[in-house]
Amino acid sequence: MRNRFMSMVLGLLTLCVFCSIALAQEPLPSPSTQGVRSPAAREAEKAARAKLPTTYDKHDLSGVWYGRTSILMGNPVPPMTAAGKAVFDSYKPSSGPRGVPPALGNDPMGRCDPLGYPRNMYVNGRAFEFIQTPRKILQSFDWTHNYREIWTNNITLPDDDADPRWYGWAVGKWDGDTFVIQSKLYNPKNWLDNLGHPQSEKMTMEERWTRTAFDTLELVMKINDPEYYTAPWVSAKPQVFKLQLPVDRTTIGEEFCVPSEEEAFNENVRNLAGAGTKKVPQQ
Repeated sequence: MRNRFMSMVLGLLTLCVFCSIALAQEPLPSPSTQGVRSPAAREAEKAARAKLPTTYDKHDLSGVWYGRTSILMGNPVPPMTAAGKAVFDSYKPSSGPRGVPPALGNDPMGRCDPLGYPRNMYVNGRAFEFIQTPRKILQSFDWTHNYREIWTNNITLPDDDADPRWYGWAVGKWDGDTFVIQSKLYNPKNWLDNLGHPQSEKMTMEERWTRTAFDTLELVMKINDPEYYTAPWVSAKPQVFKLQLPVDRTTIGEEFCVPSEEEAFNENVRNLAGAGTKKVPQQ
């Protein structure tokens, strides 16, 4: 009996070894980051996209999605209130028409603070991944590898006296084939975008995600922040994201913001244009 048991154990171990070798012969493609992928990964995606399924689950948002989009999508920035304009003027971004050398700026990204939402979805056209579970959907971002929770099991948003969070509080439910996310209580330290548009703790957001094709996901976003803006921000047209293929082998990048590396990069690259100048105090 013992010999038979040992033979079974050895057989299973041998099978595991061969399975590991077989899996190792099919490496993962390079991460889908800003659309830059290795030639082999691009060929694998091209082959997968040439034979897309004709049927799919419209309520399945799983996968890595990529799209060079922006919050406004053609809409002008709503007029700011006096409070919003004061905060906006205090922010010194590193890009856009008000851009200054990082040595003179105070962008939270330059000191590895969390970017929050929705900025983390738009920074440099990064990819993100939806991961669905029975209780919630996780939205994972390659920049800093952070994730956002969207609760789906009939949980309601907390009262306004709850603590704000970098990625806010979010709940979602299906309206036909559209996944509707309501969120609020975002950390007011967040910037909405790289240009330094502010968001207050009173900001609320509605997102309507619709999978219009197997490899296409569309988003219509509405941001309402009466403390800082006199009118809501609404997408002028749906923002389009493409599914990265092959679905079962695509990964997102691991773009952690490491304070020591960020400091060295600021000193040796970003701040050269502002060398010898005084930094703006951090907000």
